[in-house]
Amino acid sequence: MYVRAMTDALTSDEIARLRRLLVEDDIRKVKLLYSQLMDAGRIDELAEIFTEDAVCVFGKFGEWHGRDEIRTNFAKVDAEHHDGIPFYALHATTDHWVEVTGPDSAIGRSYLIDIVTETPTDGEPIVVVGVYDETYRKVDGNWQIARCVLQFLWPTTDVTPDFHAPFPQS
Repeated sequence: MYVRAMTDALTSDEIARLRRLLVEDDIRKVKLLYSQLMDAGRIDELAEIFTEDAVCVFGKFGEWHGRDEIRTNFAKVDAEHHDGIPFYALHATTDHWVEVTGPDSAIGRSYLIDIVTETPTDGEPIVVVGVYDETYRKVDGNWQIARCVLQFLWPTTDVTPDFHAPFPQS
């Protein structure tokens, strides 16, 4: 395999690809921040990575509309299910696939493995396995989550009717 010398000029296609990769990396950082902030119990900061008009669809936890409702409901879930203890659960998001759909829009899918850190050593630490389907929008120069749908796969299945549609959607 031939690898070009670092001093060779990049083609316009390579420059475009590098720009797209930088955008994809920025979006992946938002998703990583989502898990870090949620797990640390930093709910106010977590809410700020969502657009003002964001929608979250979280199965039994409901459908949340707007940043204020998202903040309120994440705080409620944190208090009720994580006992308000930072890092009580770890949201391991993996295999994050991102497709840039426009200069200020993108979609993505990632896998969730939700691990409870307070589980006794003889217990099952994994409490949820699911898939995040998301829409991202660039607002004031920053990428944010505009729509977040969590498809629950295990231990119970709770998915939206269009979940088994091909991804990415054409």
